[in-house]
Amino acid sequence: MKSTWWRGRRAPLVLAVVLLAVLATLAFVLSGPGETGQAAPQVAASQAETSSAAPVESGAPTDGGAAVEGMPKADPVSIDVPKIEAKSSLVPLGLNADNTVEVPPVTQPMQAGWYEHGPTPGEVGPSVILGHVDGNKQKGIFFRLKELVPGDKVSIARKDGTTAEFAVTKVERVAKDKFPTDAVYGDTTAPELRLITCGGVFDKASHNYLDNIIVFARLIAR
Repeated sequence: MKSTWWRGRRAPLVLAVVLLAVLATLAFVLSGPGETGQAAPQVAASQAETSSAAPVESGAPTDGGAAVEGMPKADPVSIDVPKIEAKSSLVPLGLNADNTVEVPPVTQPMQAGWYEHGPTPGEVGPSVILGHVDGNKQKGIFFRLKELVPGDKVSIARKDGTTAEFAVTKVERVAKDKFPTDAVYGDTTAPELRLITCGGVFDKASHNYLDNIIVFARLIAR
């Protein structure tokens, strides 16, 4: 099943030829306590949004250490976030026929995935990893994502045998109709990572969460 989760354009470094196309949308199909998950409503269009939501955690973002040179392209195979005991293999996520981004299967809420049309984790640019907060009446791989704070570590094992080590720089909760497209997908001068899930209030009427939790991180070791 496909659905709309958040609005975001495809990574500019990889899909420059379609930057003028309609922005792709994405939303998780999620289940709340005792309820069957349904598709979340599509987010309103915007090409240059900035987040008006307050960070989940207070305090100024940190760089997470000195800048580290980017790594060669290599597909990621797994993610480990020790602070929240989140470990998962990573499945590639592409685009559906209608230009919405694929999501991990809601029947396997502990499965995370990476957006294969963006930079691979460790390359210069923003790599994006998606995970459910819950699904199929179970907790998801990113159920505790909102607990991360600047300085927390994220490890991505890569197919070439290397590991990209990231440190969280900030955590935000944003309304789905104010998704910060440019901040998440826009070009960066350093290797960065985004972890994204649903969060905030669960709307029983529409069977979806009203916000997204977005973790920003920077490469600190390779």
